[in-house]
Amino acid sequence: MLLIVAAAGLTIGLTACSQNEEPKSADKEKEVVEQSGKDEETESEKQTEDKMAIASNEFFEPFNGKIDHIHGVGYAGDQGAPFYAAHDGLKVFEDGKWFKTKKQNNDYMGFNATQDGFYSSGHPGEDSDLPNPIGIQKSTDNGQTLESLVLEGEIDFHIMGVGYENKAIFVQNPHGNSLMEAEKFYLSENNTDTWQEMNANGLQDEIISVAVHPQKTDYLAAAGQQGIYLSEDKGSHFEKITNGGQGTSVFFTNESLIYGSYQDGTPRLVKLSLDDGVETEIPLPKMKEDAVMYFAQNPKNKQEMTFTTFNGNIFFTEDGGSSWDLMVEAGNLK
Repeated sequence: MLLIVAAAGLTIGLTACSQNEEPKSADKEKEVVEQSGKDEETESEKQTEDKMAIASNEFFEPFNGKIDHIHGVGYAGDQGAPFYAAHDGLKVFEDGKWFKTKKQNNDYMGFNATQDGFYSSGHPGEDSDLPNPIGIQKSTDNGQTLESLVLEGEIDFHIMGVGYENKAIFVQNPHGNSLMEAEKFYLSENNTDTWQEMNANGLQDEIISVAVHPQKTDYLAAAGQQGIYLSEDKGSHFEKITNGGQGTSVFFTNESLIYGSYQDGTPRLVKLSLDDGVETEIPLPKMKEDAVMYFAQNPKNKQEMTFTTFNGNIFFTEDGGSSWDLMVEAGNLK
């Protein structure tokens, strides 16, 4: 990557009682109030437990080390916490605290969060018995167990996008393997059972990253050295949608493509409406000779977003970009 060198439901209260119904005693009323209080307390505890899903998971432990070589970010398993895929395993930021996985600390490349977990390629960690490279792996339990889908021991996909809901997989194959030709683009819509080679006309560029729409497989996007590209026909054709500068990241929501770019020393983060093509600038924090590399938005809260940069920084916002917190600077936790 060369840089600088997105009537049902109606509740009716009963106001009349049977004439034969006995009035509630003070003790019974007290029991009702106490039980109601217990129910409210139980619900509150459940909400707190849901909020701290990672902290209460025995597969994770507190983390205060350094985060190097991030190869993807996303809200895996729709848990409301961003996962950062590093060369030594997954790091998670939840409720202001950092956590790491205790095992399966693999070098995750081409990492993509999905509604029920994540997909990734890469290389095995020191504590893993996976072959090298790991092909395409899937996990629905935060990486505690991995399911080998295809090309294990054959290939490491750096350029891979997966739809958050539809699980469609779009890859650029770096070299020949038992299923694909080198330097070609492929799409699978059935969990890697079959692959279709895509022409990718208009995508003659050095590609940095790709993305797949959460629901509509027709929409694919790519960030390249010469700009941002969008396809509306599953990758048969791509149209360059930026003028000048370098594309740095791509991310889909259901309604928009959010892309990062860099031109004349200025990084940008833009939300492009897939409905009417209107572009809206998302404010960025001050960055010097740096740009958005991997971006993710919380599916449960559109105001919560995070991104990593080429210089190893991680930013986080809870107000749609009006203010950003620098959580990691040059790999060091703040």
